Amino acid sequence: MRGRTKASYYEVAQLLATSAPPRLRGEIIRYYRTLLAHWGPQHWWPAQTRLEVIVGAYLTQNTNWSNVEKAIANLRRARVLTVSGLRSIPLRELATLVRPSGYFRQKARKLKTFIRFLDRNYAGSLDRMFVQPTDKLRVQLLELNGVGPETADSILLYAGNHPVFVVDAYTRRIFERHQIIPAKSKYEEMRSLVERALKTSPDSLRVELSAPDSSHHSPRHPVSPMSRMARSELAQHYNEIHALIVRAGNEFCRATPRCEECPLRELLPKRTG
Repeated sequence: MRGRTKASYYEVAQLLATSAPPRLRGEIIRYYRTLLAHWGPQHWWPAQTRLEVIVGAYLTQNTNWSNVEKAIANLRRARVLTVSGLRSIPLRELATLVRPSGYFRQKARKLKTFIRFLDRNYAGSLDRMFVQPTDKLRVQLLELNGVGPETADSILLYAGNHPVFVVDAYTRRIFERHQIIPAKSKYEEMRSLVERALKTSPDSLRVELSAPDSSHHSPRHPVSPMSRMARSELAQHYNEIHALIVRAGNEFCRATPRCEECPLRELLPKRTG
């Protein structure tokens, strides 16, 4: 019919994992499907290159994304958002450029440390670095100053297409409030839980999304070269569910929650007593 907008569909694989507890496996898949049907793909990580993703993973520590974007824009204008550029720029100048992201002196030193690591171990080549086995590269990244599990996994997943799930504060908050995990669960416990749950099988799942002009179906970021890069099926699942969790946490599951408006409101545990 003329003037009618067809519904959009997002093709994902049916997610099953015999190694994950059936209840938790079903819960996590249900949360994923609910958020995806509500908002659609989020086009995360918004970046032009793999190095920009890595730089962003450092800069986003202890700040919000709008501040990271300002610092990234400074680096791009200065034409130093390359391995050679970050290698050659003096530390003080680098710190000035990343100042909008906060903790700018520490972050500048961390970026220099990463470039030295890349030069020493992989001759300055991201290609050589990212072909390493996931477990080996993760250990190496975690040994670097200023790289914790969230930063390491962000680099692996979003820049390197390694199938690892990224846990952040929003993941913990949503999972705890929905009683998926106990309070004070460790990072590796949460990561392992989601990775065991989101294991692919051949069956296809079609998730019907709102029409593109719907107020709900609105990605937080425009499509970028890195958000549309070819990924393995499992890496794409980890990418998408993490981006959707971040959006739910940012908009609704705040320190003071807004449960009434959240797409996950029907999935909250029923109160007793």
